[in-house]
Amino acid sequence: MLARDPMKRLACLLAAPALIGAAAPLPPPVPGGDIGTLEQGRYTCELPGDATGPAGRHVPDADFTVMTASNYRAHGRQGSYLLTDDRVVMTNGAFKGRQFHRLSRGFLRELTADGKDGPLRCVLGRRLSDTPSPCPAAPADETAAAMLSDLRSGPRNC
Repeated sequence: MLARDPMKRLACLLAAPALIGAAAPLPPPVPGGDIGTLEQGRYTCELPGDATGPAGRHVPDADFTVMTASNYRAHGRQGSYLLTDDRVVMTNGAFKGRQFHRLSRGFLRELTADGKDGPLRCVLGRRLSDTPSPCPAAPADETAAAMLSDLRSGPRNC
């Protein structure tokens, strides 16, 4: 009998809240979706080119580097960003107010005022790491289109 055995009674009382909580669905952590962080490293940004020239036109003023957790650096200033689901919002710093759509790891598209993908694209070119990579670093003037082309062609054997 449960009522006569104090240890069983105590065990049931302690387990009841956990069993009730396990049955209830968990709400999303924030209204915008799951919170995350971007891949650390330098993001090179460009606008699309045209058929008569390069595939992309580098926009150096739009480049930034994700440092740690939710921090970035642009124009010599540090700022922070919030990534919820696939939307990145620069919350302070040089790019405060700018918003991006994360299409994949290391590939962002700046959002226009109406919330649609705009022409500016930013691609992760150099990852921050404590250990040197056996792969050669991408040149500083490498365009996002060239880096995206490398991503589409598959992993490099280095």
